[in-house]
Amino acid sequence: MPRTPGADLPEHPDWLWHSPDPKPSYDVVIVGGGGHGLATAYYLAVNHGITNVAVLERGWLAGGNMARNTTIIRSNYLWDESAGLYEHALKLWEGLEEELDYPLLFSQRGVLNLAHSLQEVRDGVRRVNANRLNGVDAEWLDPHQVAEICPILNTSDELRYPVLGATWQPRAGIAKHDHVAWAFARALDRMGVDLIQGCEVTGFDRVGDRITGVRTSRGDIAAGKVALAAAGHTSVLADELGLRLPIQSHPLQALVSELLEPVHPTVVMSNSVHVYVSQAHKGELVLGAGIDAHNSYGQRGAFHTIEREMTAAVELFPMFARAHVLRTWGGVVDVTPDASAIMGLTPFEGLYVNCGWGTGGFKSTPGVGWCYAHTIACDEAHPLNAPFSLERFTTGALVDEHGAAGVAH
Repeated sequence: MPRTPGADLPEHPDWLWHSPDPKPSYDVVIVGGGGHGLATAYYLAVNHGITNVAVLERGWLAGGNMARNTTIIRSNYLWDESAGLYEHALKLWEGLEEELDYPLLFSQRGVLNLAHSLQEVRDGVRRVNANRLNGVDAEWLDPHQVAEICPILNTSDELRYPVLGATWQPRAGIAKHDHVAWAFARALDRMGVDLIQGCEVTGFDRVGDRITGVRTSRGDIAAGKVALAAAGHTSVLADELGLRLPIQSHPLQALVSELLEPVHPTVVMSNSVHVYVSQAHKGELVLGAGIDAHNSYGQRGAFHTIEREMTAAVELFPMFARAHVLRTWGGVVDVTPDASAIMGLTPFEGLYVNCGWGTGGFKSTPGVGWCYAHTIACDEAHPLNAPFSLERFTTGALVDEHGAAGVAH
């Protein structure tokens, strides 16, 4: 049912959603109010008719990794399992702005993954061929073709890491991350889903091996089903049940420059020099680096990582040498042993897990929501996320995307 305007917030044209107090019980409680949690609630409602749902966020809605990523969207992953899920997500992205009736600023400007060594050339060509077999748009470009797409990129053969070619996915691009969160939240509010901010989950209620609810900083909430979508902190929540998840959390840093005129037409990613660069709609350059090596839940990292990132960016884009850094930030990425996500059922009845997306969380948002909602509603994995179950770490059926997925993003 549509929410009555002003029920728990003052009437105001700028409010996109309400922030109600939690009810005593829900059919489904989703822990984590980021992109994945919001998208999951949306597809529970749209695809399965389940709207008695609460999305719990310990801070503010989409204030975690959703607000701290570099917004790159692509589907050119190597393995069939990964390509299938990310391509499904990309197809949803292509119609999401119209479906949600909100400007997501989804810009399919393409993504270049640069190759700087003969081995990277071989890996890139292999990935292009694998993508084509999976119906994913992909091309291999030589240095001259790379320069045609991105004229400001330094393709001189005198570089320390010369550009020997690149993979190219034309349908890839970027979107405005906060607009995506706002669009989902507005749609959910209209469908009667409760978006509850400032509500930290501190434990679980259980009867034997069945989860019956959550304990929160705003009281206990009974639930028919509980779905975890809290990125790196999912392991902390699972520890409350003695469930050890094979993920490690690391800081991942990024930065933006001052506003510039439009100069960068695409997205450029480089694994050897470990930097990725795009230009946001307002004009600032958005740059990201590799993850900091240490484990941490801190949303900041070491200065030397930023220094290496800037060095790499200036080498590839000399014209950026005089650009001023406006601000830096860090997110928390959760990494599994095979660099692929975990999504599916757990040993506890009524408890579901979605984590381990590393640096691929934002781009997968609608695809994750679609598949995770199916898993929760039907109590079985969707075919696209079935390969990403917890059991693969005991069966050995890993989906090893180390290196194959490209640079952190």
